[in-house]
Amino acid sequence: MTFETIRHEGVWFGGDYNPEQWPPAVLDEDLELMERAGITTVTVGVFAWSSLEPEPGRFEFGWLDDALERLTAAGIGVVLATPTASPPPWFSRLHPEGLPVTADGVRLIHGSRDTYNPAAPAYREAAARITRALAERYGSHPALRMWHLHNEYGTVSYGPVTDVAFREWLRARYGDLSRLNEAWNTTFWSQVYGDWRDVHAPQATQYLPNPAHVLDFKRFSADVLLERLRDQVAIVRELSPGVPITTNFMLPSWNHYDQWAFARELDVVSIDHYLDDPGPAGEVHAAFGADLARSFAGGAPWLLMEQATSLVYDYDGGRMLVKEPGRMRRNTYQYLARGAMGSLFFQWRSPVVGAEFFHSAMVPHVGADSRLFREIEQLGRELPRVAELAMAPTDGPVVDSRVAIVWSADAWWAADTRAMPSADVGFLPAVRRVHTALWELGVVADVVAPDGDLSRYDVVLVPSLLAVSDRDAAAFADFAHSGGHLAVWHFAGSTDERLHVRPGTYSGAFADLAGVRVEEHVPLRDGERVTLSDGSTAEAWTERLHLRGATAVCAYTDDAHPVVGPGSPAITERPLPGGGRVHYLSTRLAAGDLGRHLGRIVRAAGVEARGFTGLEVVYRRAGTSSYLVAINHSREDGTLEAHGTDLITGRVAAGDVVVPAGDVAVVRLEENT
Repeated sequence: MTFETIRHEGVWFGGDYNPEQWPPAVLDEDLELMERAGITTVTVGVFAWSSLEPEPGRFEFGWLDDALERLTAAGIGVVLATPTASPPPWFSRLHPEGLPVTADGVRLIHGSRDTYNPAAPAYREAAARITRALAERYGSHPALRMWHLHNEYGTVSYGPVTDVAFREWLRARYGDLSRLNEAWNTTFWSQVYGDWRDVHAPQATQYLPNPAHVLDFKRFSADVLLERLRDQVAIVRELSPGVPITTNFMLPSWNHYDQWAFARELDVVSIDHYLDDPGPAGEVHAAFGADLARSFAGGAPWLLMEQATSLVYDYDGGRMLVKEPGRMRRNTYQYLARGAMGSLFFQWRSPVVGAEFFHSAMVPHVGADSRLFREIEQLGRELPRVAELAMAPTDGPVVDSRVAIVWSADAWWAADTRAMPSADVGFLPAVRRVHTALWELGVVADVVAPDGDLSRYDVVLVPSLLAVSDRDAAAFADFAHSGGHLAVWHFAGSTDERLHVRPGTYSGAFADLAGVRVEEHVPLRDGERVTLSDGSTAEAWTERLHLRGATAVCAYTDDAHPVVGPGSPAITERPLPGGGRVHYLSTRLAAGDLGRHLGRIVRAAGVEARGFTGLEVVYRRAGTSSYLVAINHSREDGTLEAHGTDLITGRVAAGDVVVPAGDVAVVRLEENT
């Protein structure tokens, strides 16, 4: 099944709805308010396992039957969730072996959510039972628009049950202990295994764990979650054929499974996404989450399953900050511009008590007479005007990007390895720095897997990819030799996929291709800066670099570490006979300087980089048409050129289009413009 099987019904608009938590009078008011707000879609049942199955094998569907009947009568579609992310208390009592165990050996119990061990047979059986019961009863319900399997997969567990499953996974991967010992280099620190019973998940130990052991456990844990997803997919496909399936990725901070592998099991990729900064960086964060979702969806439309109406998490300060008026609308259009088919929220109504009782909602505690609900009403009235924007394009991806950043869950896990030369080689921070610089250049970027189709792009950027296989290294080389522009950052490719360091040069998977030899890496202290010969400022990491066919774009200067020395190449470029180029960046550039060098790299490949002037501009395809979506994040009016019809205002655009401060324009472009 593909996205094209979903009938087009405009932009999905609504949120997470929990009728099991409220008395009938509130449910009656909910339907009235949903009609006022123009709600089209609600997600039901996400954490309702104990309400649906109060005892093992005994189901109570009456409340859900009633809720779906009410929603059907109101013309509201339902995304029905399987509630398997939060087993009931009886599961803890009957199946203590199915509870999660921390790396410190502490067994957790119910009282929160995600209290299960995904490798436990008891959990697998219980999850399959509730999934089958729901699919049998509601698989052809007229309100059902999509299945939402589980919620935010991500639980990792240790302990005896996991050890058994981990050994089975290792046997399948390596065949015998001799190959396992070689892959993990267990002669180091006297760790050679002579019996499978001695192999455990990498729990708390005296000092540094074996990095290859830890990496394989993360791969195993990801495969276990993939198996649990496949369990539910198989049941729902059997009992509810033709109804699309999704599960919500928690982006970008959760990385407990391979997003590419998960996406291949789904009809629609959906994400939960919450801003992490109250300032302009929050807008970049919204664009980043959307670009990730679109890429995992293979360029097809995707669904924003959760965003917040007002909440901005201040994780460092421990505060729930508030979005200014109008920002929720602008964020929604950011997601729509970059490929979303809908804008759903967590949640419809704020609960009076519970772990997330102060999480923002569409109907806040104070009720409909509130700024938040009035903004929801405004958005609900407006989204039908841009309904056509949510259609799948008849040809090509929803957004045509010519630049891609390499994204790999495996690379993230590898970079998290302890005992690295520096704490500044983390995967996600490196990727986000590059994406931010592209956003400020006005360049919309995809992410691509190392073994994905690189030929779709003119520029491929590799900001952090420590572990690179020979096969993937060859694919990058083919891309560059075929005319592509490849940019590789320091330390990338320094090991193979087993975390074995490549001898002869650091960044060994790319060094020959880039025309360099990295003799030594020289991390910098926190706050230490160096200056490059072109005036750029750099930090965190430097390298002693030798040219082997490349030319230096700029060099280190007198403030470099003595091992590096002044005049040593810092950023290099190597043209290839087929028209491709390979760039190597041996240090971490300051934000503005990173943008300048990325601008140089993408422009050399023929990619327009106009720079950010307060207007975020994205071109999107839907149906047979193309659209310009402009979001003005600034406090000044912005102007751009467009020819077509503004779907929001209905006005014809025939040249300069003024987008007022804080406003949005969605222009269906005339053909050939």
